[in-house]
Amino acid sequence: MNFTVTPQHVTSAYGLIGITYFPHSRIPGLDARTAKFLSTVGLPTSEVFTSRMDVEDPYGPDIDAITLGSRFDHYGLQCPLESRSWWSLGHLFTSLLALDPKSGTIYAFPEGAVDYIELHRDVESLVFALIEFRRVENDHEDDVDPEELAARFRENVEAFDPTPFEDENSQWNLSLEELEHGIW
Repeated sequence: MNFTVTPQHVTSAYGLIGITYFPHSRIPGLDARTAKFLSTVGLPTSEVFTSRMDVEDPYGPDIDAITLGSRFDHYGLQCPLESRSWWSLGHLFTSLLALDPKSGTIYAFPEGAVDYIELHRDVESLVFALIEFRRVENDHEDDVDPEELAARFRENVEAFDPTPFEDENSQWNLSLEELEHGIW
């Protein structure tokens, strides 16, 4: 399987320490492409996106910390039936990100919302967007025009996967709006 996003792309944007790799094994029900990507390319971690690394803590042995249904039940939250078996992947800004292990699709559960948003077609698309966002962060520090940065991010990410911008309430749309309005 070949990926557009390579380990070199991720390490050049995040360094060696800021990447989480997942063991590649034949986990029943896990999309093979997703498993390969997570084990060879990995997920970057930053202030914007934190990958879930604490499988056991703080839940203890009675809670399945990976699946959403178990975690939502633990906190007394409603979990849509179709998403109960999805895996917690991490947090993007204030949204919990979940991976549908069968399809590889990434969903966001925005803070305070009662439903989820399809955010990326797959984990590679998520990482592509995170790398592009890292470029935005770096260029913002160098005083590049925020509207230019937002337009470039949207254009590059939409060319790879238009899904991140399909819902007006997606974290990507909200973050670009904040960037353009000088809230950063």
